[in-house]
Amino acid sequence: MDAVQLTAAAVVDVTKFITESSASVAAKKTATLLKTLSVNALIMGENGVGKRTLASFILPDASIVDASNFDELLSALESSKELIVTNIDNSPNINRLIDAIKEKKIRIIATSKHSFFNGLIDDLFSVKFDIPPLRERLEDVNFLIQKFTKEAAELFGGDENFNIENFKPDLSKNSKSLRRQVMINYLLQDVQDRDLMDIVENYLYEKLGSQSDYRNFLYLYEAPLIRGGLKKFKSQLQLADKLGLNRNTLRKKIAENREYLEGE
Repeated sequence: MDAVQLTAAAVVDVTKFITESSASVAAKKTATLLKTLSVNALIMGENGVGKRTLASFILPDASIVDASNFDELLSALESSKELIVTNIDNSPNINRLIDAIKEKKIRIIATSKHSFFNGLIDDLFSVKFDIPPLRERLEDVNFLIQKFTKEAAELFGGDENFNIENFKPDLSKNSKSLRRQVMINYLLQDVQDRDLMDIVENYLYEKLGSQSDYRNFLYLYEAPLIRGGLKKFKSQLQLADKLGLNRNTLRKKIAENREYLEGE
């Protein structure tokens, strides 16, 4: 592991929140300040940006309750001095929840989606701050990839080598989609023919049953073949030659699999 990897590992192990981008550093500084204050705070942002991690950093000993579990949340308010409430925007009765928090005088660190606005919420939380999505914190992405690769190596018993030459990070759900993508790609980098066939077999076993299944599931072979070929050979003409197809046949196959070839 080189010096950069060691630094990333240290960041992950100590803080559990990547702070390579200026936006992440700012969020961490706000969270660090909140550790010293006895105020309620609302952390906003998209799913998978690290809201819950920072909330736990601020209140490391507090219980965590999702606001949609209303009865459980009310029970936790009865027995807690401080509490982390996730997805407060999903509360089925926000007015009653806020009344209970004020009555019990409990310190709350809550999370919500980025676009959540409510007048009562504004009065409850002295501090509100956003965590930007990963697409706006690209400096954090490589360090997260290293973190998830390390997790994959520990989980699957391999090493931490991960080829990212043609890896396009999936940031659609921030760290959640990126973690899933790294885990899958980590497994696939050493996958054997038999492994792939077993995966497809298990997938098809639950889905087969109609007389048109051969045609219906042909895309499972054709789409990845075309995607991989276009990435490798860069043009339809070269791919058609390598596959032994005429260009019109390849164009037809591309049209038939268009929904699986977006971006190619």
